[in-house]
This record gives sequence, C-alpha cells and structure tokens, in this order.
Amino acid sequence: MKIKLFKQEIEGSSIRQIERSSGEVLKNCYQCGNCSGGCPVSYEMDLPPSQAIRFLQLGKVEEVKKANSMWLCVGCQQCFSRCPKSVSAANLFEALRQMSLRQGKDHREIRDLPVSFLEKAPQQAIVCGFRKLVS
Repeated sequence: MKIKLFKQEIEGSSIRQIERSSGEVLKNCYQCGNCSGGCPVSYEMDLPPSQAIRFLQLGKVEEVKKANSMWLCVGCQQCFSRCPKSVSAANLFEALRQMSLRQGKDHREIRDLPVSFLEKAPQQAIVCGFRKLVS
C-alpha cells in the first residue's frame, strides 16, 4: 500500500511540474478531440494529442513519455487554435520533452525517422524537428 501511495505522489508531482512548465491546466480539457483532428502529424503519433492529454489527466506520465508523440509534435499550435478551452497539447509536449532531456533520456535522431514520414511531413515539422534535435 505504501508503494502505491508513493507512486501516486511522484506522479502527482510530475503532473504539477508539467502544468507549471507548460502553463496548461490539464483539467480544462474535456476530450472533445479537436486537437487530434487538427494535428498535422497525429497520423504518425502513438498517442494522438487528446489521448496523451487524457493519459496525463489520469497520471500516466510514463506512458506518454514512452510514446513518440512528444517528439513528433511540430509545435504548430493547431491544437490550441481548435480547442474550445484553449488547451495547447503542443505546450504540454514541449514540457515533456524538456523534462525528458533534463533527465538525460535521449530522443530519436533525424536519421531514425521513417523516410515516408519525412517525405509527407510539413516543412514546419522538419524545421521544428531539427530544433528539438539540437536542443
């Protein structure tokens, strides 16, 4: 029982850290799915933006960090512009990227991305990808 409570405490502090870093309030999202519908790269994500936010709401930070979604997010803010509650999945993904990099967890190199993705990806995706790779 103590281990479970300790794990919940750690997950709760991670959620608070993500909210502070991103400036977003997770409980504002009511899962309409507009963010996923407007995301230009959600078709390649393990967890589309709305599902990633739901996982974070449930305290499943590690599941979101294991997915490729935060690394594929191009930061275009399409999620924010379509959200009726003004929640930005892009800001949450950026906070998660920063948290992972600070913990020394590596990310994908550009050469590891599928060629099919690079051919279809919007130019902004490529530019943002290089920004993330050299951060």
